[in-house]
Formats: sequence, C-alpha cells, structure tokens
Amino acid sequence: MIDIRSDTVTKPTDRMRKAMAAAAVGDDVYGDDPTINELEALGADLLGKEAAVFVPSGTFGNQLALFTWCKRGTEVLLGEESHIIQHEAAAASIIAGVQTRPIAAPDGVLCPDSLKARLRKRDLHAPATSLICLENAHSLGRVVPLAAMDAVRSLADAWELPVHLDGARLFNAACSLGVHAREIAARCDSVMFCLSKGLCAPVGSLLAGPRTFVDEARMKRKIMGGGMRQAGILAAAGLIALKEQTLCLAADHSRAKKLARFLAALPGLIINPDTVDINMVFCVFPSAEDPKVAARILDVFAKKGIQINPGDQGVFRFVTHYGIGDPELAAIEEAAREAFTL
Repeated sequence: MIDIRSDTVTKPTDRMRKAMAAAAVGDDVYGDDPTINELEALGADLLGKEAAVFVPSGTFGNQLALFTWCKRGTEVLLGEESHIIQHEAAAASIIAGVQTRPIAAPDGVLCPDSLKARLRKRDLHAPATSLICLENAHSLGRVVPLAAMDAVRSLADAWELPVHLDGARLFNAACSLGVHAREIAARCDSVMFCLSKGLCAPVGSLLAGPRTFVDEARMKRKIMGGGMRQAGILAAAGLIALKEQTLCLAADHSRAKKLARFLAALPGLIINPDTVDINMVFCVFPSAEDPKVAARILDVFAKKGIQINPGDQGVFRFVTHYGIGDPELAAIEEAAREAFTL
C-alpha cells in the first residue's frame, strides 16, 4: 500500500533498524543509558538549548512542558487550531490543571493585538496567564514566519512569560524557511520536536530548554509514567533521524508542491499550490460533502493500493514522506485524476 494519510506512517530506515539492534543501552531512569544521553545532548545542541529530555511522543512532550511551566489553575494562550487544542484530548486540563484559552491564528500566526487583549493577571474572577504556546510548522501545514514569532516573543518578554513551541515538525519548518532549527527555537523558551513523522524514527520526541526547566521536566516525566529503562534502542533511531533524515525533508516538500500543482489543474478541485509550505497538501472537493461521493473517492484510491484519510466536509489532506518516491507520486496523481472526476 501507498500510504499518504500522514507522515506518522513512516517506517524506520534500514540504518535505523541496524542501529537499534546494536545500540548500547543502560537504565535511563538512573541516567545510565549512553545512547539516550547522546541523543539528548545532540537535540539540545541542534536547538541551541542547555538540555533536552527524551519523551515517548509529541503530545507527551507538549503536555510535559505545560505541566512544568504552569501552576495549576492558571491559563495558557494558544492558537485555536493548534495541535494542543485540537488533538491532545484535553490533556492540559487533566495533567497540568490549566485552562487553555484559544485565539484565532490564521495560518498559525498569533496576532499580537489579539494576544495582548487576552493576557491576564490574576484577580478575583480571572486566572493569570502562565504560558504562551506557538506551533511551527503548524499542523495545518503552514510555516510561521520568524517575524511573527518575534512579535509574540516581545510581548511575552514584556509580561515576563515563557513561550513554548510545539515543533513537532520543526525541521520541516526550518527547511521551508531556509534556516537552522536553532533560529526558530531561539524565539522560544522550550521546544518539543518529534523524531518520528518525517524523520522516520519509530518512537519518540525531545523536549528542550533551560537546564533547570529540563531537570524539573525529567521529574514530572516520571510522574507521567515516562521514566524508561533501556530506551537507547529507541534513541539509536533518533540519532539517525537527526543526523540523516533531516536532510531528506526538502524532497518531501518538493513532491508535495508537485502534487499540489497537479491537483490544481483538475476541474472541481480547489487548491492554491502557493500555500503548500511543507509536506502537506490540502484541497477542497465540494462535491465530496455528499457521503456517496466521498465514499467513491476513497474506494478509487483503495482499489489502486493507496490509503488516504476520509474527506472532512469536502477537505482532503495528502502527506508526502520518506516512503513516497517519484513512482508512488505518479500513482497518486493517476488515482487522483480518476477519483476527482465525476
């Protein structure tokens, strides 16, 4: 099967599998796993941060950041379409005990004026703002310009607030912007980034920031059940993800842009190829709001051996990744031509 539901479906590379089998390991709770220690040091260095801690997933890393930065009963400001709001099962209210206050953020960009209007000090009726969260690249596929991040950073500094970055696809954002990942990370106090997704590691993310923050996060990781033992088997794949797979993202982006241009030429599809910043292609096929049409589209792709997500009110998302080469892209285009022709 050709799978373009997400880049979360990537398989570990052959190099990763061999490295995992041969990994030097120890008990990470004791701090004795050399491969984990190497991965955390490399991740921190790449982002220009003092330290990093390995966590099982991106959601775990984001929620650990909130749990570490925020006092219970405070408020976190973030974009209304952000992953933390939309796809993390209200974990912030359960784990950190905080209120999330979403703000409109077109293309993932938080407007400083809208943000400023919602910043609060504690009083009899209101919780205090304790954290601002950004996302880059955004889970809707857009990359946030550095200038937009700078505007939020300035406001956060004026209020003496930390900024956390959900950088699940941080290296995709860096590739798209043509900068090093540390230039994006420099705008934030803590950063979570995934080793899976486009980087192909089977499991894991890193949460990076000041050493005192990471030390506290390591304690709270234990509370959340994230204290792992011989996790160097996983870290071995993470090292290759950072050293090798970050160099492959430009090809994923290029194929996504090519697919977007192809889809834009099909009658009835609504898509602007210029909005494809990373490896995600969103398009609208209004006729697919009819459940029968939507089912037929899925069936056409499935019969050609291609897995896609069902459309959401006529919106389809296709994601390129390491498992999608030129032959796979050609097959996807052929299926799309048939599926979107009524």
